[in-house]
Amino acid sequence: MSTQPLLEARLRAIARRTPWCRQALQAVAQLGLPACCIGAGAVRNLVWDALHGVAQPPLPADIDVAYFDADDVSPHSEERLRQRLAILLPGMPWEVCNQARVHLWFEDYFGYAVPPLLSLDDAIATWPEFATAVGLHLLPDGEIGIVAPHGLDDLFNMVVRRNPARISAAGYAQRVASKNYAARWPRVTVVA
Repeated sequence: MSTQPLLEARLRAIARRTPWCRQALQAVAQLGLPACCIGAGAVRNLVWDALHGVAQPPLPADIDVAYFDADDVSPHSEERLRQRLAILLPGMPWEVCNQARVHLWFEDYFGYAVPPLLSLDDAIATWPEFATAVGLHLLPDGEIGIVAPHGLDDLFNMVVRRNPARISAAGYAQRVASKNYAARWPRVTVVA
């Protein structure tokens, strides 16, 4: 029997009881974008803080807002959305990225080209670690929707494992070294 429904229920409960997450989900929903979520490190931090018993979890270093709009790949659109979020919920460390334009800047930033992504789900499936390849969004009925193409096992087992879809082994090693996960979350296991 799959544990995913139980893990999804746990993730929704953690998100609901964490004020910054609840507020951020509501602000992002107000953008009215059809394919949009909060994801990556913001969700990972949310869960790992909860699993480590952090009573008052701090804001993440950034709140990654990922969306998919192939009709408007202008970087100015990302900035306009970030500004709207800053007005809707000031003081939050918003980072906004249209996943439909990742292929346009990725090679300049990381040194190798990637093909265009096809959807928000396709994009999330390529994020660097399986534990961070998770997105949350509000559904029209107020329920929290979850996008987790690789499931939630690594997230809840606190395992950092390379997602080979996009990041190289060398890039992963650099990322793991820079993040120093064990300093904040001692029960995390890093798979080399």
